[in-house]
Amino acid sequence: MGFNIVLIEPEIPMNTGNIGRLSLASGSVLHLVKPFGFEINDSRLKRAGLDYWKHIQVNIYEDMDEFFSKNNHENMVYLSSSGDKNYSSIEYQENMFLVFGKESVGLPKNILSANSDKLYKIPIYSDHVRSLNLANAVSIVVYDGLRNIHRINL
Repeated sequence: MGFNIVLIEPEIPMNTGNIGRLSLASGSVLHLVKPFGFEINDSRLKRAGLDYWKHIQVNIYEDMDEFFSKNNHENMVYLSSSGDKNYSSIEYQENMFLVFGKESVGLPKNILSANSDKLYKIPIYSDHVRSLNLANAVSIVVYDGLRNIHRINL
């Protein structure tokens, strides 16, 4: 029913906890790619995910190489503030992989350049804002995708 939400090297435990809760609420699977900026048993991660954490389907990878080798045939799109296409133009499909970078710098440049045709952004309409909070960005994209899929399947 949902998506595969991928966080490449997440740094902030509260964001990851909130995204974990979002994963469960949206019927999605959460993929976490190390290294993390926190320990997986961090109390802030658990607090943000509330008591839902035990129900969240989470896959953890030691690094990007492991993630991409295990999922190399999956349908992936990449979200970055440096994308040219608007996220609203994504042709959403169930179980699609939505890939997000770490809070401080986003996705690595090699991923951006290798996937420029699958690179999307959430538009920002102020020159005073560089990027959105990661948990907010994931929420926007996931629920827009669910809205699109449900509208198509009606």
